[in-house]
Amino acid sequence: MGLPPAFLLQLLAALVAGGFTTLTASPFEFWWLGPVAIGLLYVGLHSLTPAQAALKGWLYGVALFASGTSWVYVSIHDYGYTGVPLAVFLTALFVTILALFFAGTFWLYRRFTTARLAFISFAGAWVLGEVLRTYLFTGFPWLLLGSGYVDSPLAAWAPVGGVYLLSLLVALSGAFAAELLLRRQWWTLAPLAAIWLIPLVLPQQWTTPVSEPTRVALLQGNLPQLLKWTPEGQRVAANTYSELTRQVADEVDLIIWPETALPMMETQARPVLERVQANLPPDVALLTGIVQRDAQERYFNSVIGVGNVEGSYQKEHLVPFGEYLPLESVLRGAINFFDLPMSAFTKGAAQQTPMQAAGINIGNAICYEIIYPQLVARRAQDSGVIMTVSNDTWFGASIGPHQHLQMARLRALENGRYVIRATSNGITAIIDANGQIVERAPQFQTASLTGEFYAMEGLTPFTRTGSWPAWLLAGLLLLPGVLAARSGRQTHRG
Repeated sequence: MGLPPAFLLQLLAALVAGGFTTLTASPFEFWWLGPVAIGLLYVGLHSLTPAQAALKGWLYGVALFASGTSWVYVSIHDYGYTGVPLAVFLTALFVTILALFFAGTFWLYRRFTTARLAFISFAGAWVLGEVLRTYLFTGFPWLLLGSGYVDSPLAAWAPVGGVYLLSLLVALSGAFAAELLLRRQWWTLAPLAAIWLIPLVLPQQWTTPVSEPTRVALLQGNLPQLLKWTPEGQRVAANTYSELTRQVADEVDLIIWPETALPMMETQARPVLERVQANLPPDVALLTGIVQRDAQERYFNSVIGVGNVEGSYQKEHLVPFGEYLPLESVLRGAINFFDLPMSAFTKGAAQQTPMQAAGINIGNAICYEIIYPQLVARRAQDSGVIMTVSNDTWFGASIGPHQHLQMARLRALENGRYVIRATSNGITAIIDANGQIVERAPQFQTASLTGEFYAMEGLTPFTRTGSWPAWLLAGLLLLPGVLAARSGRQTHRG
């Protein structure tokens, strides 16, 4: 016996919704599709069994990650020295496993809630599912529903409650709209209007700039990833960044090289940095991503500086497989992808004193760390600017760098801080405290992006509290649905 047509239609709607969610994010930025995607998932969900709901959620996740993280294939195949069949298999495995987060969320939602109050309980379940995806098994908060709303009418909510509040509001909008259009629940117009109109009266700026701007140069070497760690690649990197620095040294206060700009250990890089420093004006600071090795033979993905710089930073949140290998004793040596260069890092301490450069406290977020809202908010509390250095060469010419940049923009908006972003081959940018791009370098070109940023004073509500108010609100919205379901079961048994 085949599946009922109505159920098949729901499964098709889930696949479409997954694609729509990808389209809300950069480089597409059709943010208005977010509530549409939620509506497609919400409609008919309460007619399904928990197992059927799980399948619907899983198919949504498959469509979302297959379309939105297709860059994983580029990383595995192009830069992980892996053949096409195995790269396809590993990418498919990555997508199908991540989609289980939505399968689990939808199963739990249908198992423990009822259709009563579904218009709020579904949104609460959605956000709690995103929280789980952010932290479980080291986490993967890529393509959170709220990430695509930095340029939307909802943007002013970001400094209030961060990306999870945006996700909650988009999910509520989709559920309310479905109730309005399908069941003629006219009362939903009031909360819908509140969600989308309140941003008009929210403060547009929660933080204030210091009096004088800082002149900065972000250097983009555009060196081929496959040659980077060879002796020739090391020579080219040293010459490229030294020459780019010489050209801008007299014009700026701060120079930033990207993540592992010099593909060598700090001890090897020191002579290069000392030669560069000898030609810097005395008040100029230079920061660079570098690999450090300590006396215990541990490796750290770090940021160090020369010139007008104090302190250093060691990356706290590492990328699984890229920077450390889970189940290393089993997987190391199994296939080439598990033996990537520098895939044996040690994570840095959770509490690190901010670096100082050019007289400014710098909040660091190396590459992948910029997608973690809580981590960046912690750094912003003691810093005047957020700096992120990245090697987006791993993404190739995919949509990955655009998504990565958009999440950096949202971190700027959430915390009322400029984000200065130096990458190996794009997208290098200066982002203001409202999340808007001030200057941007072209992708796939050697470039020196010069401009100005302001160190910011004061804290947004989100920087003060982090994400927990949005998490608490999501739990409170879910709770009535859970209680209503329990009450219904008890009445039925009675």
